[in-house]
Amino acid sequence: MAIATILWVDDEIESLQSQKLFLENKGYAVHTLTNGFDAIEYVKEHQVDVVLLDESMPGITGLETIAKIKEVNQQVPVVLITKNETENLMNEAIGSQISDYLIKPVNPNQVWLSLKKILDNKRLVAEKTTAAYQQQFRNLFMALNSNPDYNEWMDIYKKLVYWELEMGKSDSPEMMEVFQSQKQEANTEFFKFISKNYLPWVNPKLAPSKAPVMSHTLMREKVFPVIEKGVPTFFILIDNLRFDQWKAIQPIFADSFRLLEEETFYSILPTATQYSRNAIFAGLMPVDIEKQFPNQWKNDEEEGGKNLFEEEFLRGQIRRLKQEHLKVSYTKIVNNQAGQDLVNNIHNLLGNDLNVIVYNFVDMLSHARTEMEVLKELAGDEMSYRSLTRSWFEHSPLHQALRRIADKKINIVLATDHGTVRVKTPYKVIGDKQTTTNLRYKHGRNLNYEPKEVLAFRDPREGGLPVPTVNSSFIFAKEDGFLCYPNNYNYYVNYYRNTFQHGGVSLEEMIVPVVRMTSR
Repeated sequence: MAIATILWVDDEIESLQSQKLFLENKGYAVHTLTNGFDAIEYVKEHQVDVVLLDESMPGITGLETIAKIKEVNQQVPVVLITKNETENLMNEAIGSQISDYLIKPVNPNQVWLSLKKILDNKRLVAEKTTAAYQQQFRNLFMALNSNPDYNEWMDIYKKLVYWELEMGKSDSPEMMEVFQSQKQEANTEFFKFISKNYLPWVNPKLAPSKAPVMSHTLMREKVFPVIEKGVPTFFILIDNLRFDQWKAIQPIFADSFRLLEEETFYSILPTATQYSRNAIFAGLMPVDIEKQFPNQWKNDEEEGGKNLFEEEFLRGQIRRLKQEHLKVSYTKIVNNQAGQDLVNNIHNLLGNDLNVIVYNFVDMLSHARTEMEVLKELAGDEMSYRSLTRSWFEHSPLHQALRRIADKKINIVLATDHGTVRVKTPYKVIGDKQTTTNLRYKHGRNLNYEPKEVLAFRDPREGGLPVPTVNSSFIFAKEDGFLCYPNNYNYYVNYYRNTFQHGGVSLEEMIVPVVRMTSR
């Protein structure tokens, strides 16, 4: 059986018999024609894997033939063969979505290489990826077991994301299983690392000389220092955006903007919007936000929105950092209408020094993920979650708005408040009526849990958190765990397993992107 069926169209096909024979000896079935009209009809009637097409033929040119073939079968790869090397023709050919471009006279190996590249690309990439990961596996294993510091953990997580994306190109379920097991081991070690190091990072009494950039230091360290006079800076916070999701939308940004710096920072605990995002804008840990803004801070069990005062917190941070001279705008997008308003008003923001744009879409998506069956279908695993994020961003008002000002001199800092993790392992927790309902963290007075399954702050103030009620403690789920009550246990376990949640301790939730770009 032939490797693939090739249609070779050239008005001088008789002179190419030796090349046809060469390909047939390599295992290809080669059908030849002498003009574009016949080629179009042939593609209508027959299955073809690749079309080799001469550009200059009587009757209808190669480019015209491509257009007609693509109308019949958009997916069929076409290799254009031509004597003409003019830039104009090359541009037209590339615009016609050709898969390759060969200059006459072509030798058999050139044609063979082109076919191999087109037909075997996926298999060859998969084989190379698997081999490369096998080599890297040991290095990652050694890195995990060499007591990494917070910088090395960020590096390990970036590498894991890189290999996860590369593995997506491979169709080796065995290697993907090996990778998933390594990622799980990394999260186990990361939980131990956070359990040991988190409190000293956030507690001034225990604080070491060095801590990573975290939610409450993000703007001070990564946003205010890049503001230039006369160049508007856009600080875009897309909520719930994991590092792998950023990598999925990066190519779309790359069309209009130049990447200057791609880094990560640590979300505070709980990795939940009302804590981490309020900390970003206030430049304070939640316990200090509650002290300085007693009327605005709301705990989980209190009525009303928990993120209604971000702009006020931001203005407070600006005053503390003595940046009042800056002209600052704050825009929050919570629905499509607000997104369209941003598209229409984006030019008006160019007169400001700093424009903060909070985009809530991903948060809506991940929460909807547990509520709507259709989204359970669409975002059932990491790969489809990334794909959905990319599709959303590509068609979002945010992308439209940024494209409108891409030709202006601007700076962009893109970040998030926290990530999410796909939960798989249920842990039982017993609490009283005041205990919160979150799946990845809980706080309450009489929490009963298995200590090794969670990170516990018996005194929340030590972790920079308010004490909602006297004797309240906080617990955070580790790795891919989720916290369930004993009543109706099996129902909730089945309902929430394999959904994306946040609030706990995992690489995916805590190590999140902060990226700096500028106009091209």
